[in-house]
Amino acid sequence: MRTDQILSRLERVFARLDREPERPAHLQTPQMSRHRVVLFGATLAFYLAIVVAVLTTSWLVRLDWQVMFFRPYDQWPQLHAFLDYLVVLGQRGPTAVMVAAWLGWRSWRQHTLRPLITLGVALLLLNITVGSVKLGLGRLGPHYATTIGSAELFAGGDIFPSGHTANAVVTWGILAYLASTVVTRRVLSVVSAVVSLSVGATTVYLGTHWVSDVLLGWSAGLLIMLALPWFEPLIAGVEAWVFERRERMRRRVEAGTVPVPVATVLVPLLSAGGKWQLQRVPGTSGSPTAAGAPAAARTAEPAAGAPAAAQAGAQAAAPAGGTGHATVPRPAHHAGRSHLVRSERVPAAPGGARRPAHGERTPTARAAARPATNG
Repeated sequence: MRTDQILSRLERVFARLDREPERPAHLQTPQMSRHRVVLFGATLAFYLAIVVAVLTTSWLVRLDWQVMFFRPYDQWPQLHAFLDYLVVLGQRGPTAVMVAAWLGWRSWRQHTLRPLITLGVALLLLNITVGSVKLGLGRLGPHYATTIGSAELFAGGDIFPSGHTANAVVTWGILAYLASTVVTRRVLSVVSAVVSLSVGATTVYLGTHWVSDVLLGWSAGLLIMLALPWFEPLIAGVEAWVFERRERMRRRVEAGTVPVPVATVLVPLLSAGGKWQLQRVPGTSGSPTAAGAPAAARTAEPAAGAPAAAQAGAQAAAPAGGTGHATVPRPAHHAGRSHLVRSERVPAAPGGARRPAHGERTPTARAAARPATNG
């Protein structure tokens, strides 16, 4: 009887992902087509028209004040709690972390750095373009406006254009820009458009931005997304440079010309004492590493001629008159013998030896020996 394994939905998803560990061969980088150039020009014209309308205190500024006096947060207070959470989708920190985590996983699966580098280039362009206009115009928000009917420009503010809206367009639009298939790109484009429109409208509802701020934020984010194909050669160059540096560093490490950054590692030895020990790393100078229990036992065992060598050293160190100091070498401790600490040792008698006399020692060495110091 033949039985087939029934996979769950999650297992089928991971099985499908495991079949494509490399970057798809059919995936092509977006090009700056004529259609995209036309959209970029139209968006740029719309961007400049909004800036001019605000600078000249036109009907757009009057619309800003009418919406502000309407106070949407007072008209629909039941939406306030939900929209407080929705506006987080436009904040730079949380959205950048979520998208970077997803793109980092894609970079690891597809063995390419293009998703992460593209996100970095887009956020850098966003900070430069939007930040410079914010600081240059210095517009105050609705909650800090001082003169009714004025544009509130050059007053030290930083809300024009809306950073939440522009960030929502770029951060969620980058997912559609880096999509692998045409269908996925269209779906993610719709999702990013809905999210960015919702975030922009939420800032107007909460009273943190004027309507013109949101319009300029949408335009600023869309300009960055449309201009990204111009930066594809830069992205490819940065990716090639990073891979080249990685291969060069790998060859240097394999050749042994790069010093090991961390030369000491601790490893617990399951030996008699169960201590943490250090030993030298092969190929490095003076850098210890952990050794196994057999090596530690071999280094702890004394040599066969240790008692004769100790006796000869004691006779050579003793002066002729018997008044000097003679250092009696300590016998090596075996791994199985318990080692007494200093407080548990038998104190040496004045003028006597530190340890009980052995039969091999000569009378001269016993008479001249004194308690051995720590050196």
